[in-house]
Amino acid sequence: MSKEFTALQKQGTWSLVPPPANRNILGSRWTFRTKLLLDGTLERYKARLVAQGFNQEFGIDYKDTFSPVVKMPVIRILLTIALHRGWSVFQLDVSNAFLHGRLQEKVYMKQPQGFIDERPDHICKLHKTIYGLKQAPRE
Repeated sequence: MSKEFTALQKQGTWSLVPPPANRNILGSRWTFRTKLLLDGTLERYKARLVAQGFNQEFGIDYKDTFSPVVKMPVIRILLTIALHRGWSVFQLDVSNAFLHGRLQEKVYMKQPQGFIDERPDHICKLHKTIYGLKQAPRE
């Protein structure tokens, strides 16, 4: 949890502000996964902070959720072309990809459990997307 919280802080994901009047304030929760190696042994434990985006309201907390995604037939066609032309194929992964998107809307979230600041009455004003927000895949 500390590692995830530190990553969020380094990215400038939010700033603490007093709660505004008449605004939707989302909750947050921690999710946990056990990552295993191919042989089934433990690699590491992973924690992720997730916004409770199911409480978001259209037109207030988000406007659009569409996210362009490549379908499997398109990937197969590209791999077939690369194979026939002798091209090299590379793969990459962007670590914490959802945390890089900039929010257009004003979205507020309660401070994460276990990491309450010395100002417990303040909330997080999100500057970047986090997992669970409806607009996160688009951004």
